[in-house]
Amino acid sequence: QVQLVESGGGLVQPGGSLRLACAASGSIVTIYAMGWCRQAPGKQRELVAVITSGGDTNYGDSVKGQTTITRDNAKNTVYLQMNSLKSEDTAVYYCYSQIRNTDSSSPTFYWGQGTQVTVSS
Repeated sequence: QVQLVESGGGLVQPGGSLRLACAASGSIVTIYAMGWCRQAPGKQRELVAVITSGGDTNYGDSVKGQTTITRDNAKNTVYLQMNSLKSEDTAVYYCYSQIRNTDSSSPTFYWGQGTQVTVSS
């Protein structure tokens, strides 16, 4: 079993910052990509950012310039630093990761339960 547990969501004022974290645990052999998606009410889920095991990053167009993704491989944790937040950034943020566990020779995508980020004054 592999679990992804997110933390750091909450209410923040426009222009503020927030840092999300997602820790992977369980029967992990190898963690490949780690990333974040978000889904606002009435909208499709969209990519926020992804980082490979080697540190290469990719960002969604709507967050470029205001968001930084990093990871700590020793802690199996990925972070999302979001700055200059706007009301449009309000959404449920989901962590995901491509992980090979002890029961399989192929990697599987895992998702966290989601954490609410609300940007409002």
